[in-house]
Amino acid sequence: MAGSGERARHWRYAELPDVDLLRARYIRKTFVRHTHEHFVIAAIADGVEVFHHGGSDQYAGAGSLALVNPDTPHTGRAGVPEGWRYGAVYPAPGLVAEIAAETTTLRGTPGFVRPVLDDPYAVELVHRVLRAADDGNALAADTLLRVAVTRLLRLNGGPLPRRRVRTAGAGTAARARAVLEERMADPPSLERLAGELGSSPFALLRAFRDAYGMPPHTWLTDARVRRARRLLDAGTSPAEAAVAVGFTDQPHLNRHFARIVGVPPGSYQRERKNVQDAPREPLLPFEA
Repeated sequence: MAGSGERARHWRYAELPDVDLLRARYIRKTFVRHTHEHFVIAAIADGVEVFHHGGSDQYAGAGSLALVNPDTPHTGRAGVPEGWRYGAVYPAPGLVAEIAAETTTLRGTPGFVRPVLDDPYAVELVHRVLRAADDGNALAADTLLRVAVTRLLRLNGGPLPRRRVRTAGAGTAARARAVLEERMADPPSLERLAGELGSSPFALLRAFRDAYGMPPHTWLTDARVRRARRLLDAGTSPAEAAVAVGFTDQPHLNRHFARIVGVPPGSYQRERKNVQDAPREPLLPFEA
């Protein structure tokens, strides 16, 4: 990535155990449709990011934040020729719920209402969290993170909508998802899966897209990368993780992992393996 002018660092700080951290500059990078188990709070420093979310393209420029709730399908790409530069924090749902209960009047499961928020001060807070993590300043990192999440929830928070009443199609989709999770390394074809569930291929495809926002094969790739991340965090090598989740080889994992996470699996594992290590210089300066 260095020769292309694109750089990224995806890491964790031991004192923020429920938060993933990212700094990146992307120019030609394209994120395929995917989801996150955590919230996405991406603070744009320069350029423009475009991401498809909720049925339309959203544009986040300098001084604004891209905000995505857990398990929400979205994409990502540059909105201008020079690309975009940003820092992001990915807090776990439980942490966000804890902060919301303590500092807001939100009831129910908290989340973000709008996917883009123009708020330079919140952008600055996110970058300050990343700088504090780089400096090994646990008190500052934790404090600034909680202040940032509180501000975003107060400006743009609301209870996440309840799941729709389950229909027969939704039930079929849920069973299909369970089969794919169980047989991730050797999944059935769409026709065979539909037959096992007493459905037709196109009826299953429609039901699955309605329930999860993407077709089964796209969901499976996303789920494989999620499981690969957990294996890498546990110390499994990228080559072994690739086979375990059903990719044909490590290059296959590398390609899909980078298109969803933003960095190759080897770089991801190296940055996160020793979260107790001494702070290191970030790849990008980020003077927000």
